[in-house]
Amino acid sequence: MIQIDKALLDDLFEKAKESDRLRMNYDLRTSTSDNSQRMLNAMLPGTVVPVHRHPQSNENVILLCGRLDVVIYSVDNKEKERIHLDPSAGSYGGVIPAGAWHTVDVLEPSVIYEAKDGSYGQDGSVTLEEYKA
Repeated sequence: MIQIDKALLDDLFEKAKESDRLRMNYDLRTSTSDNSQRMLNAMLPGTVVPVHRHPQSNENVILLCGRLDVVIYSVDNKEKERIHLDPSAGSYGGVIPAGAWHTVDVLEPSVIYEAKDGSYGQDGSVTLEEYKA
């Protein structure tokens, strides 16, 4: 069993601090032949997650710790919706519909569990910048 505990999250935060991207993933798949995306994503304020979409799958996002906003955009890069996640306030996560342009705004060190069908880049996922090019 892979145990998701404070020690694992602390280790991910340390690695995120060392990363130029200010975030670090932890793959939860049990086999490289598993074509899903199931991972923990430790993110620090200041990380930039490009606006992107997953046209072939919903994305499940559950916030384990921290505070962040999930931001949904229109194709013309206008903010449509902002959903504040904060487990201490009873707001734990949600399901981002397939095809929705989205990103996150990290307000304090946060770890999310992300799950969707297909791995990024092999499932039609694309950033808004790539889509407009």
